[in-house]
Amino acid sequence: MRIDILKNLQLEIYNRCQKETNKFGIGCYYHIVAVVKNAEILAEEYGADKEIVMIAAWLHDIASITDYSLYEFHHIHGAEMAYRILKEYGYDDKKISVVQKCIQNHRGSITLERNSLEELCVADADAISHFDSLPSLLYLAYVQRGMGIEEGKEFVRDKLLRSFQKLSARSKSHYQNKLEKVMEVLGEQLCIPPV
Repeated sequence: MRIDILKNLQLEIYNRCQKETNKFGIGCYYHIVAVVKNAEILAEEYGADKEIVMIAAWLHDIASITDYSLYEFHHIHGAEMAYRILKEYGYDDKKISVVQKCIQNHRGSITLERNSLEELCVADADAISHFDSLPSLLYLAYVQRGMGIEEGKEFVRDKLLRSFQKLSARSKSHYQNKLEKVMEVLGEQLCIPPV
């Protein structure tokens, strides 16, 4: 595995997340770290190419943290940016193409076809990352949006349930316990049938 690329990408993303031009703030860095962590877990679980999955996970939101005006189509712009960045590292063209597909197809908020295990790992890791970012979601609800206790709890619960529904069936099964534990923290009792 190309540890040099992964370390450099981590630093690059951290630096971009710290810039004042990043509308999402440093919290986005923690989201991306959670995506990388879960992408690595899923790559091992599913037998996907871990290096490609982790590189794509580091780069999946690069367009939106670099320039908020690119947010709506950040999956497309991010794939283009990833090409330029990875070419500078002399990364293999065929592997760059797979990384680009992972980035192009990572969004759960729009219906995209995922044609490889690597694409599935990155998309599912992006969706499940919210479960690792509970403090950020609470901060968003209570501080940034000024919600009351019940309204904020409902906002966070609904966001997490939407994220869980975006997962593939296999990942839902893998992360079912995580959903239940987070809902317990929120004081929610869920009656979700096993996947």
